[in-house]
Amino acid sequence: MKKILILGGGTGGTIMANKLRKVLERDEWEITLVDKQKTHYYQPGFLFIPFGIYNKYDVIKPKSDFFPAGINVIYATIDRIDGDNNKVILEDSKILNYDFLIIATGTQTRPDETPGLYEELWYKNIFDFYTVEGAVALREFFRNWEGGRLVLNIAELPFKCPVAPLEFVFLADAWFHEIGIRDKVEITYVTPLPGAFTKPQATKMLGELLHEKNIKVIPEFYIERVDNENKKIISYDEQEIPFDVLTIVPVNMGSDVIERSGLGDDLNFVPTDKYTLRSEKYENIFVLGDASNIPTSKSGSVVHFSADVLFENLMSAIEGRPLMAKFDGHSNCYIETG
Repeated sequence: MKKILILGGGTGGTIMANKLRKVLERDEWEITLVDKQKTHYYQPGFLFIPFGIYNKYDVIKPKSDFFPAGINVIYATIDRIDGDNNKVILEDSKILNYDFLIIATGTQTRPDETPGLYEELWYKNIFDFYTVEGAVALREFFRNWEGGRLVLNIAELPFKCPVAPLEFVFLADAWFHEIGIRDKVEITYVTPLPGAFTKPQATKMLGELLHEKNIKVIPEFYIERVDNENKKIISYDEQEIPFDVLTIVPVNMGSDVIERSGLGDDLNFVPTDKYTLRSEKYENIFVLGDASNIPTSKSGSVVHFSADVLFENLMSAIEGRPLMAKFDGHSNCYIETG
């Protein structure tokens, strides 16, 4: 029995499990998926929780609802990947062997990477909305907030869903208008980018929209630390921005599993061929979605489009053919403007 092992039961891992189980003979191929969490979080929905559009229970479902019949699912913490010996070692020391491995371990927020961020003001005056806990805590804060300086800061690139910070400030503008305190709220969008977004045409259009909504943009701001006592974010060049409430997009990093396995770059993303989606180090390892270092957005749409390419190339590898399918970095996303 040959074995395919999928690490991660998020969007990417779930798509691949469904695609592969439909085409591979069950008496020839065993498919195993490993994930430490049983709950699926609809991450795009987190954005709407602070404004009361969604609640926590609108964005959670059992992951098992989306896994196909005929695969093995193991809910466990992964210790490390031994690529030289085609093995994955779980935290309880159980060993899983594989012929082909798909890494779909995603990315995670790491507020601890920014000095002063994950300290006394965390979930009091400083919030993220990239976790359900952060989004719910911010919703509770906004229930009683009467106005002041709202600062949104992007700590570092890359991060999940590049348009989400823009959507947040647009929704905040609409929400504060709706509850009648927009004239009491100063909204500032602070980014390490030279403008509102990455592409010139989009930056021009979005920058004009931010201006229309009286949202101030501070570009090329690279946060170095947070001053909790004085409620300020401070850049590497000592620029200071005061806040009453800080909404942060923390540093995004790949899974610690990747670091422990010696497979990642300095942000724990796996070096991956941007066309074939195969690991640059091991021919029988493929990488999907946010876990890779390919130069495109970390978003659900990228996962969906690239999954087709990875599927074609994995089938080619299984059959001993050259990898002909190429990913072009394609992505798309609508923007909620309030």
